[in-house]
Amino acid sequence: MAEYILGISCYYHDSAACILKDGELIAAGEEERFMREKHYSGFPHNSVRYCLNEARINANEVDYIVFYEKPFVKFNRIIETYVSQWPRSFKAFKRAVPLWLKSRLNMRKEISEELVVDPENIYFSEHHLSHMASSYFLSPFDEAAILTIDGVGEWTTTTIGYGKGTELTVEKQMKFPHSIGLLYSALTSYLGFQVNDAEWKVMGLAPYGQPRYVDKFLELVDIKEDGSFRMKMDFFSYHYSANESINSKFEQLFGKPRRKKDEKIDQFYTDVAASGQKIVEDLIVGIASNLHRESGLDNLVIAGGVALNSVANWRILEKTGFKDLFIQPAAGDSGCALGAALAFHHLSLNHPRKFQMKHAYWGPDFENEEIEAVLKAYNASYKRFDDEQLIDETAKMLAEDKCIGWFQGRMEFGPRGLGNRSILANPKNPNMKDIVNSKVKFREEFRPFAPSVTKEEASNYFDLKIESPYMLLIPQVLPEKRDLLPAITHVDGSARLQTVDSKTNSRFHSLLSAFKQKAGIPVLLNTSFNVRGEPIVCTPMDAYSCYMRTGIDALVIGNFILTEKDPEEEKKFNMLNAQFIQRDEGLYKPNEGF
Repeated sequence: MAEYILGISCYYHDSAACILKDGELIAAGEEERFMREKHYSGFPHNSVRYCLNEARINANEVDYIVFYEKPFVKFNRIIETYVSQWPRSFKAFKRAVPLWLKSRLNMRKEISEELVVDPENIYFSEHHLSHMASSYFLSPFDEAAILTIDGVGEWTTTTIGYGKGTELTVEKQMKFPHSIGLLYSALTSYLGFQVNDAEWKVMGLAPYGQPRYVDKFLELVDIKEDGSFRMKMDFFSYHYSANESINSKFEQLFGKPRRKKDEKIDQFYTDVAASGQKIVEDLIVGIASNLHRESGLDNLVIAGGVALNSVANWRILEKTGFKDLFIQPAAGDSGCALGAALAFHHLSLNHPRKFQMKHAYWGPDFENEEIEAVLKAYNASYKRFDDEQLIDETAKMLAEDKCIGWFQGRMEFGPRGLGNRSILANPKNPNMKDIVNSKVKFREEFRPFAPSVTKEEASNYFDLKIESPYMLLIPQVLPEKRDLLPAITHVDGSARLQTVDSKTNSRFHSLLSAFKQKAGIPVLLNTSFNVRGEPIVCTPMDAYSCYMRTGIDALVIGNFILTEKDPEEEKKFNMLNAQFIQRDEGLYKPNEGF
């Protein structure tokens, strides 16, 4: 009999679920994609249902259900912290405690009732153990150093450890409130961006500035020789407030109040972004360098939300002595669902390793018949092509500077569109970055776009040391290629790169190769298929809606191409802009039974 393990992450942000069959990943999905609510934190009903459907089982056929952290330990941290900060923590205490007493402390009962399963089959992993397992057990390494950095789990904010075979060892940990992730959240908040959503903006803004305020950040953090550090908590408020990361003393230190949400970003705030990014990179590199010295290992795996800081990852590869690096695509809390399941499989059940993650495509896919049914329901104008014609026609449109919505195969797991739910464009056009930002993504002009390139030709265009399949490394564009690739070369000459392997995504690889035949380069601008404020598209309906509400020139969905928009239909969809998107009839309806 096959053994099934369901992993679940929820109730903080980025809820998700995954399922393992005999230790191999079958499916994984993030609830925000189904619910069309970015960073959705509720129970992942639809993600669980999708995973069970892919495994072709019911919930009561799952052998083990594993939650990604230990709620009672987390509650203990919340209570202990708020009591120590009394009375200024009163509002946060009043908000948090009733919620925990009502349901979170009896999470086994909560999950049992949500899934209608035996509570005896429900288990719990530690948050940072889930992160560690999510990266190491999926890596190609038999032995590796492990670095986990995030905001906070139960108590832990940073973990240093090792993986060997099926064993994980924790060597050192840093505890709340001393946190690189929460320092970056404080920086994000000060710059007027939304915490736990807009950290990407800080990373994109930083290269436009100069690190003129590093000395100010050094007044916030006491850094030790071994890379460890202590936050100077007089400047922060996240340890006593549920809504704020920084206080007035932080603002006084920098001499200006935090930027208002819609206020212009002047050079001061740009320089603060550069300074904060540099300090965070220095902290991470310091910890990783010490880990390399102590371990003597060549391989490093990284996990936790901070592992999505692609610039810091590249600096680790350049500065610490590690020769190879693995970061799985859902390095944040959504990936903890996967890590919890893997930790239980290997550490609790003592099963050997036999699965290695080689791609990110673990979400739903749709047959041409399902896609066509949606297009017909909306009276869409479309043409159907065979595989070779589809690639050729799409490459031709891209070479003609058309902006393409590209919807193919299984949806990605993790925050990046990696060639299955992507918006694609010609990187040779110097105006394309502004066109996609203003007409399609509706986002800030300073934010860069990433390139995708065939794996075998990556080194001809980028100064790349290892493969980068998940857009989690930012190498330099080769100086002689920067004029050729203006739309994806950031102001500092870097690019957040995806290398595309024909073995893991043959259709996207074929498109890149066809584009080379028409435009001379196997590189495309690739950004996630969504608009500002919405999750990446999941279903054909999501893709069609995004196409109709934006300046996307053509939608390539399955074997169909759409290039014409009915003005009346376009008007209807524009009325839905920035609102809840209607779901596909009959697909993943929320809150149904299992």
